[in-house]
Amino acid sequence: MQAANILSVARDTISNEAKAVEKLQDYLNDEFAHAVQHIYNSKGRIIITGIGKSAIIATKIVATLNSTGTPAIFMHAADAIHGDLGTILKDDTVICISKSGNTPEIKVLVPLIKNFKNTLIGITGNVDSFLGKHSDFVLNAAIEKEACPNNLAPTTSTTVQLVLGDALAVCLLHLRGFSSKDFAKYHPGGALGKKLYLRISDITSENQKPQVSPQTSIADVIVEISEKMLGVTAVIENEKIVGIITDGDIRRMLSKTQNFSHLKAKDIMGFSPKIISNDAMAVDAMDILEENGISQLIAINVDNKYAGIVHLHNLIKEGII
Repeated sequence: MQAANILSVARDTISNEAKAVEKLQDYLNDEFAHAVQHIYNSKGRIIITGIGKSAIIATKIVATLNSTGTPAIFMHAADAIHGDLGTILKDDTVICISKSGNTPEIKVLVPLIKNFKNTLIGITGNVDSFLGKHSDFVLNAAIEKEACPNNLAPTTSTTVQLVLGDALAVCLLHLRGFSSKDFAKYHPGGALGKKLYLRISDITSENQKPQVSPQTSIADVIVEISEKMLGVTAVIENEKIVGIITDGDIRRMLSKTQNFSHLKAKDIMGFSPKIISNDAMAVDAMDILEENGISQLIAINVDNKYAGIVHLHNLIKEGII
């Protein structure tokens, strides 16, 4: 199979799935809105179940709901009819995902759920199926055909199921007024979480704190910058920040003169250093660095006193970039 043919198949697959997702908008109706409102008003959790590839999609939707403020649990349909029905509690809402809506496991499971009097939401490609007819709310996930040339392997159908699950989760997110601060509570780890909770103070507390006075000799300035390993030093006078010296300032000085014994920090320092609050979010530092094309920021406390240095490498290390 030549590259051109491979690309053609890939484009056809994407086109097939994109059209099916687009068609979903036509299937949305009051049933979907009522299902969302029911979940929002429910006192229980969301139990999502399915079989085969639909079960895999169910696990992803569970993860999305949990991370956006709606407690959810995955229950495999086959395991449910062999003991896992105990997962379902009185006030829980069950979402069952099935393309055909007529698999043997679904036909066994659905009546049991109804006997428990739990609300059942069906996501199915066949609203006239067993699942569709016995659900309290039916979400239409119909497709014309799978991307698979044999119309057998779940491809487009699972994509549509996933998108419907995302639509549910995002609607619930809006209803709950779920903010970035709430999001951070559920994503404390990794780069995503750090963007939402890591503050400048978390970085400056780990860094050394280079500083010199305006009268410090250039030789001592070089030593301070080298020892503190941040490529910069703040210039402090009477506990106030009066300037900044970077390793770039040192290089520019050396390009002009090799005799700097008579020079002081005040002679080469920058007088308008970029400053950020120690209470600011680390991700805000990235914006300032990019906007100004610099590598370091001076951090200050609430009393405007010198708190430390934030370096571009700190943000890279923390995964902010």
